[in-house]
Amino acid sequence: MKKSMDCFHVFDTTLRDGAQREGINLTVADKLTIARHLDDFGVGFIEGGWPGANPRDTEFFARAHAEIDFRHAQLVAFGSTRRAGIAAEDDPQVAALLDSGAPVVTLVAKAHDRHVQLALRTTLEENLAMVRDTVRHLHAQGRRVFVDCEHFFDGYRANPGYAQQVVRIAHEAGAEVVALCDTNGGTLPAQVQSMVATVLAETGARLGIHAQDDSGCAVANTLAAVDAGATHVQCTANGYGERVGNANLFPVVAALELKYGRRVLPEGKLTEMTRISQAIAEVVNLTAATHQPYVGLSAFAHKAGLHASAIKVDPDLYQHIAPEQVGNTMRMLVSDMAGQASVELKGKELGIDLGEDRELVGRVVARVKERELAGYTYEAADASFELLLREEVAEHDPRSFRVESWRTIVENRPDGSHANEATVKLWAEGERVVVTAEGNGPVNALDRALRWALEKCYPQMAELELVDYKVRILEGRHGTRSTTRVLISTSDGSGEWSTVGVGDNVIAASWQALEDAYAYGLLRSERKDGSAERPAPATAYPAQAEAASV
Repeated sequence: MKKSMDCFHVFDTTLRDGAQREGINLTVADKLTIARHLDDFGVGFIEGGWPGANPRDTEFFARAHAEIDFRHAQLVAFGSTRRAGIAAEDDPQVAALLDSGAPVVTLVAKAHDRHVQLALRTTLEENLAMVRDTVRHLHAQGRRVFVDCEHFFDGYRANPGYAQQVVRIAHEAGAEVVALCDTNGGTLPAQVQSMVATVLAETGARLGIHAQDDSGCAVANTLAAVDAGATHVQCTANGYGERVGNANLFPVVAALELKYGRRVLPEGKLTEMTRISQAIAEVVNLTAATHQPYVGLSAFAHKAGLHASAIKVDPDLYQHIAPEQVGNTMRMLVSDMAGQASVELKGKELGIDLGEDRELVGRVVARVKERELAGYTYEAADASFELLLREEVAEHDPRSFRVESWRTIVENRPDGSHANEATVKLWAEGERVVVTAEGNGPVNALDRALRWALEKCYPQMAELELVDYKVRILEGRHGTRSTTRVLISTSDGSGEWSTVGVGDNVIAASWQALEDAYAYGLLRSERKDGSAERPAPATAYPAQAEAASV
């Protein structure tokens, strides 16, 4: 398989170029983890960094050889050609490339005459000699050599003869691949395709493409180069990279496999794409891009009622591929734009068969639209929607507990500090529970009181953890009278869900979202345990029934 895929290279540079993105700071352990993910995904080459340029990259190569058993990828060391006036065998930077132990070396070479003169401060002839000598030296030492022609497309526009000469010299010296780099990201797809085709015809070199995304065309430019004959693509996971990023590995690979019909990954690995994307985002400590093609949470999410009606008949009517091909899933979004088909499909997604009960579906649609008019949003609050849906289906509230009342107190002290206290009264498992708790603020106090009250009857509450809390003012023109929406994300270690609350103050809105969060968490726990569905609760609390009979 590796030999057949060597006819086309998928070259990942996340650990080198991707790490240059603002906000990404990778430790050696991070780089090793990402390298394992990329090898598991099945890329052919992993560029690990610039050995000798900094201690971290030098350590990475030493540890990668010792700690990772690469099954699919070859490790690549990145560096520059020899310095002007120094023999390649005497250049410490070139020696560091060999000392890294990487079987493949990528050399960056200047292909723009102006950069040679102003950045390298040498002659055009010496730059060609630097490329030739370094490639020959590394090749003679048994390394596979790739050459990145930096600023190639800008250089080609300024001096096409010289830019092509750099490619030709690298090829003739023994470079296996010459990658043409759109370093500033300003070239457009038609230009890339034309230039790659011309250079391929003129030099006979095996060409690759390295595209930056400054014009929003990195993926398109990469595929345009492939159309022109390039057989080596350089990409980064999730498009990470300098400035606005590089060609995104995942759309490029998906397009090559699913649109071009090229086998560029080992069998079955394409279905791992979404998982790998999310895993790498977790390592770099960046939120996975929701609207990323193929692997984003919203890549196969449908909101419009017209779309849902069509998808109910045939998902292909509004999806360019089956999401399962890349390890993703289709999602139906419930909003005030939703029609009955959206609700039916969302119910099926949640495991609730609404059958052909048009009256029930109509009630749900009407209730959703009414609540969204008041400020609720169910697109990002599936758990709140599921509670609403189950309530309509069962004709009773699916919560395993009933709240009698809650209150918060904020005490202002003479020293300027505040004491925040909350009391929650609820019924659970036939018992009345009253808990008072303090917190860092009124919402935190409410959260602690509700959690402690529920833990008395439900030990599984200890598994639940609030992981995100967002507040949005919906009607800012009304100042302190504005409507507030709160979104809360909660996890039980095996999954995460979101709930929504809306109110005329942040505490009331937060309470709704908190109550839904824990109600849904307990519902999940019951489903995991295989518990039977709860019967309809009594219409009144025991205390209320007693008072009514007096």
